[in-house]
Amino acid sequence: MRIGIIGAGQLGQMLALAGYPFALRFLSLDASADAPGAQVGPIITGAFDDPASLERLAADTDVVTYEFENVPVSALQAVAKTRPCNPPVEALRVSQDRLLEKELFGRLGVPTPPFRAVDSLADLRAAVAAIGLPAVLKTRRLGYDGRGQRYLRKSADVDAAWEAIGGVPLILEGFVDFDREVSIIGARSTRGETRCYPLCGNTHREGILRVTLAPATNARLQKAAERHLRRVMDHFGYAGVLTIEFFVQRGRLVANEMAPRVHNSGHWTIEGAVTSQFENHLRAICGMPLGDTDARGHSGMLNLIGTLPDRTWLLSQAGLHLHDYGKSPRPGRKSRYVGSEQRVGDTPVPP
Repeated sequence: MRIGIIGAGQLGQMLALAGYPFALRFLSLDASADAPGAQVGPIITGAFDDPASLERLAADTDVVTYEFENVPVSALQAVAKTRPCNPPVEALRVSQDRLLEKELFGRLGVPTPPFRAVDSLADLRAAVAAIGLPAVLKTRRLGYDGRGQRYLRKSADVDAAWEAIGGVPLILEGFVDFDREVSIIGARSTRGETRCYPLCGNTHREGILRVTLAPATNARLQKAAERHLRRVMDHFGYAGVLTIEFFVQRGRLVANEMAPRVHNSGHWTIEGAVTSQFENHLRAICGMPLGDTDARGHSGMLNLIGTLPDRTWLLSQAGLHLHDYGKSPRPGRKSRYVGSEQRVGDTPVPP
């Protein structure tokens, strides 16, 4: 079977590496001919919304998936007319708009911060009056890794925030004074089989994920997170890996956002789980039985942003695994990560 991947970044690269033991073959579409995916398979060079490139990708593959959320929905809809495309296009459409996402969570009983749509300065002032401060003003679309956000701590911040990011559809969310951040990753197959990984704890800085520790051992939160994730997957008739990021506030989960794809906070599963998220994504979209999602022990993942520490030192550390994406380093760019693992019985990650 040949898998088409829209996007050839590091996630596409790791999908291909996970699929080769199953004799799967891969063809990617990316704007850059030297994207990380080029190390492990052929690439069609073209824009993600270029009809000719998408037609070629679909014609030469059996199943199509994608490795990031900013694929144009209209382009994916065209692909889905000729080839199975998973995760579902509707899940992508909702995930691309923070308002639609929060509204869906509300309908499915997934807790969220209070929120309001904002399309004008008057809307923003009314939303602040309804929700209160502090709050976070976000673009509804195309914001990731902390982009397109402004924190409002006092009334004087309102006009400045509108001046900075106004003029596009926005959403105001109540600020969550959280104790920690966690994410739940699960896979659902085309047959409806579902498996969830252990919750993992995440640390962000400047909106970018820096550290993940897994598993985040809290049976009550695990059960709640799995319930929320399954509701979302069942709603879409989902196939593939889905991630929901939560804040933990006073022992309660509050949903931040979802990602309909393999996720940065799941990199630990490559060495730290029985079956990686990448392998399970492929099993799911190809209709294979899903693999065991249990943790092998306790794992940590560190994103290396920009420059790389001394490789010799890294590789000399027991239990450490280096994954280099082959990207040229630059400030703020995820260029590689390291993971470490401890066997069961070592000190667990705190709840």
